[in-house]
Amino acid sequence: MADSDTVRGSRDGGSDEDKPKRTSLVTFYRQVVAELRKVVWPTQEQLVTYFFVVMVFVIVMMALISALDLGFGRLAFAVFTGNAEQ
Repeated sequence: MADSDTVRGSRDGGSDEDKPKRTSLVTFYRQVVAELRKVVWPTQEQLVTYFFVVMVFVIVMMALISALDLGFGRLAFAVFTGNAEQ
């Protein structure tokens, strides 16, 4: 048997005993709730701060992309029409 077959398992599909059992919906829900209890949720003050930081970042990035788009657009217009000013 080749090394790759050893790592992946046999190609004949194996038996049903090799396959992992599916988790029931109730067990899955309990596990999700247990994991959510471990989460450290931000305070309202942190949430507001994060919101404003993200909004400022997005606005700055929009301005930067818009300026680049305008500049490249004017450059392309000048190159292809031979007219720098419109």
